[in-house]
Amino acid sequence: MFSSSSSPSLYVDFGREEWRALRAATPLPLSEEEIERLRGLGEQLDLNEVVDVYLPLSRLLNLYVAATQNLWTAQQSFLGGFAQKVPFVIGIAGSVAVGKSTTARILQALLGRWPDHPRVELVTTDGFLFPNNVLTKRGLMKRKGFPESYDRRALVRFLADLKSGRSEVTTSIYSHHTYDIVQGEVKTIRQPDILILEGLNVLQTGPTDAESVPRIFLSDFFDFSIYVDANEQDIRRWYVNRFLRLWDTAFHDEKSFFRSFTKLTREEAIARAETLWAEINGPNLAQNIAPTRSRARLILAKGPDHKVSRIRMRKL
Repeated sequence: MFSSSSSPSLYVDFGREEWRALRAATPLPLSEEEIERLRGLGEQLDLNEVVDVYLPLSRLLNLYVAATQNLWTAQQSFLGGFAQKVPFVIGIAGSVAVGKSTTARILQALLGRWPDHPRVELVTTDGFLFPNNVLTKRGLMKRKGFPESYDRRALVRFLADLKSGRSEVTTSIYSHHTYDIVQGEVKTIRQPDILILEGLNVLQTGPTDAESVPRIFLSDFFDFSIYVDANEQDIRRWYVNRFLRLWDTAFHDEKSFFRSFTKLTREEAIARAETLWAEINGPNLAQNIAPTRSRARLILAKGPDHKVSRIRMRKL
């Protein structure tokens, strides 16, 4: 364990080897084939990354869940058995292309193998984006991913309903293929033990004016929060590389929203990706996403190789 500064800090810093030791005797419940299926496009996720980083994290989260369940039991006793058990909610934030979706999938798989909480659901905030026709009408298509492109009232209501103990809550389904909400389809969540909410701006407090959004924020409902971090230049490079992989594969599907991009040369595709980063994803990271990093309970800091090199955990 180390600190980069002698001055007081809200966080305890761990190097990778020090963090790995906190795994204790936690077994690895995933095979290499399962890890391969969970890996995102361009991710350098392997068995060592899961063992060194995510197994200790799953152990920590299991301890948090157990403590929360004990608190629920105590409250139930106090209230004479009328307290309703509600899901443990984990928020995962970070930039486009930083690997937060892979982090969410790995944690869902690992946490689902612990005997005390087998039902783990994963929801992304993409399902709360306004449909393209609404974004177009409001002039927000080039602001997709920015806070104003989401139905934030619906997001808050979703978590409020979940935490109030409703038997079922629903969210729309988003297709990255068509780059839009899938009309007429929803995902139904039925009282999971753990819910993981993954998205760009889940830690943001947002506007505070009365006419915009209630002064209740997504993070008010989180029991634990994670920020996946990296140097912006590395994220930008990962974004461009991911764009090129999609340009060479998925964009060729006739139903892809980005099919027109396949007419570009490789050099033009790189230039387009750089422009998208400079005009949309970079500014969103700087203005809305990175400023929320300090609100996370735990920060996973990645190096240029896309692997976690340092972990920062907020002190209690």
